[in-house]
Amino acid sequence: MKHFFFFFFILFLTLSSAQEATTYYLIRHAEKERSDPSNTNPELTTVGHQRAEKWRSVFESIHFDAIYSTALNRTMQTAQPTAEAHQLAILHYDPRQLYSSAFQKATQGKTVLIVGHSNTTPAFVNAILGEDKYNDIADDNNANLYVVTQLGSETTSFILKIE
Repeated sequence: MKHFFFFFFILFLTLSSAQEATTYYLIRHAEKERSDPSNTNPELTTVGHQRAEKWRSVFESIHFDAIYSTALNRTMQTAQPTAEAHQLAILHYDPRQLYSSAFQKATQGKTVLIVGHSNTTPAFVNAILGEDKYNDIADDNNANLYVVTQLGSETTSFILKIE
């Protein structure tokens, strides 16, 4: 239940501040199929689909303005339940151009979910922060939730593990 406190704290900051806040929620895709090592675009496993539904539940009280994913099956399938629950289309981002000026402009003042990969998710957080704070996610970890909030000239972040 600790993570709900943080969500409501961020929501409170967003609603009560006269300044425009931008909040990013970043997760790695859920568990992917690994039976065919040559498949570079696998689907989620049954456990992965269950985790995607759990993310939907975790995010049900968050008002998202946009949901972004890479264009791969596993990230889009992870984002899909949350996108459907919030009646939002999944927008794609290029993982080779994290936190571009166009992305910054498009998301300024908004609350955004970003679904990525074990290397791109922490790299995206680091790009937003402008520092190397977070390492790549272990291959067996699909439970990290990074929250980054920009309020005026201040940027804060924290990480939670949602099992």
